[in-house]
Amino acid sequence: MRWLIPLLLFAVSACRGGDPQLAIALNASSGGDPARGSAVIQQYGCGSCHLIPGIAGASSLVGPPLISFSRRSFVGGELPNTPDNVASFIRTPQHIHPHSAMPTVGLSQEQARDVVAYLYTLR
Repeated sequence: MRWLIPLLLFAVSACRGGDPQLAIALNASSGGDPARGSAVIQQYGCGSCHLIPGIAGASSLVGPPLISFSRRSFVGGELPNTPDNVASFIRTPQHIHPHSAMPTVGLSQEQARDVVAYLYTLR
């Protein structure tokens, strides 16, 4: 049942094209802490591949820029942008997209949830 709310929110966002209220709801449903997520992003060097607003030195374009992440419809090219899907992709990208260049860095589920919470602040 926990998966139902993000799924419904995703369906609504697809119709509205990036609703800011949806981003707030998704952030709350991620179960993570954006401040800890920022620290995890810095600790694991995510900015060496991504441009990430609010993260010092995160200006690389090896991977996609994460600007307005909360307004994206999909993650990893094929998954609906929900907290559970984003956390799964962050933890094990090759399980989602076998040819992903994104490395598996060994994040715990809690760390992934924190990163998701931070990413959903990017409107």
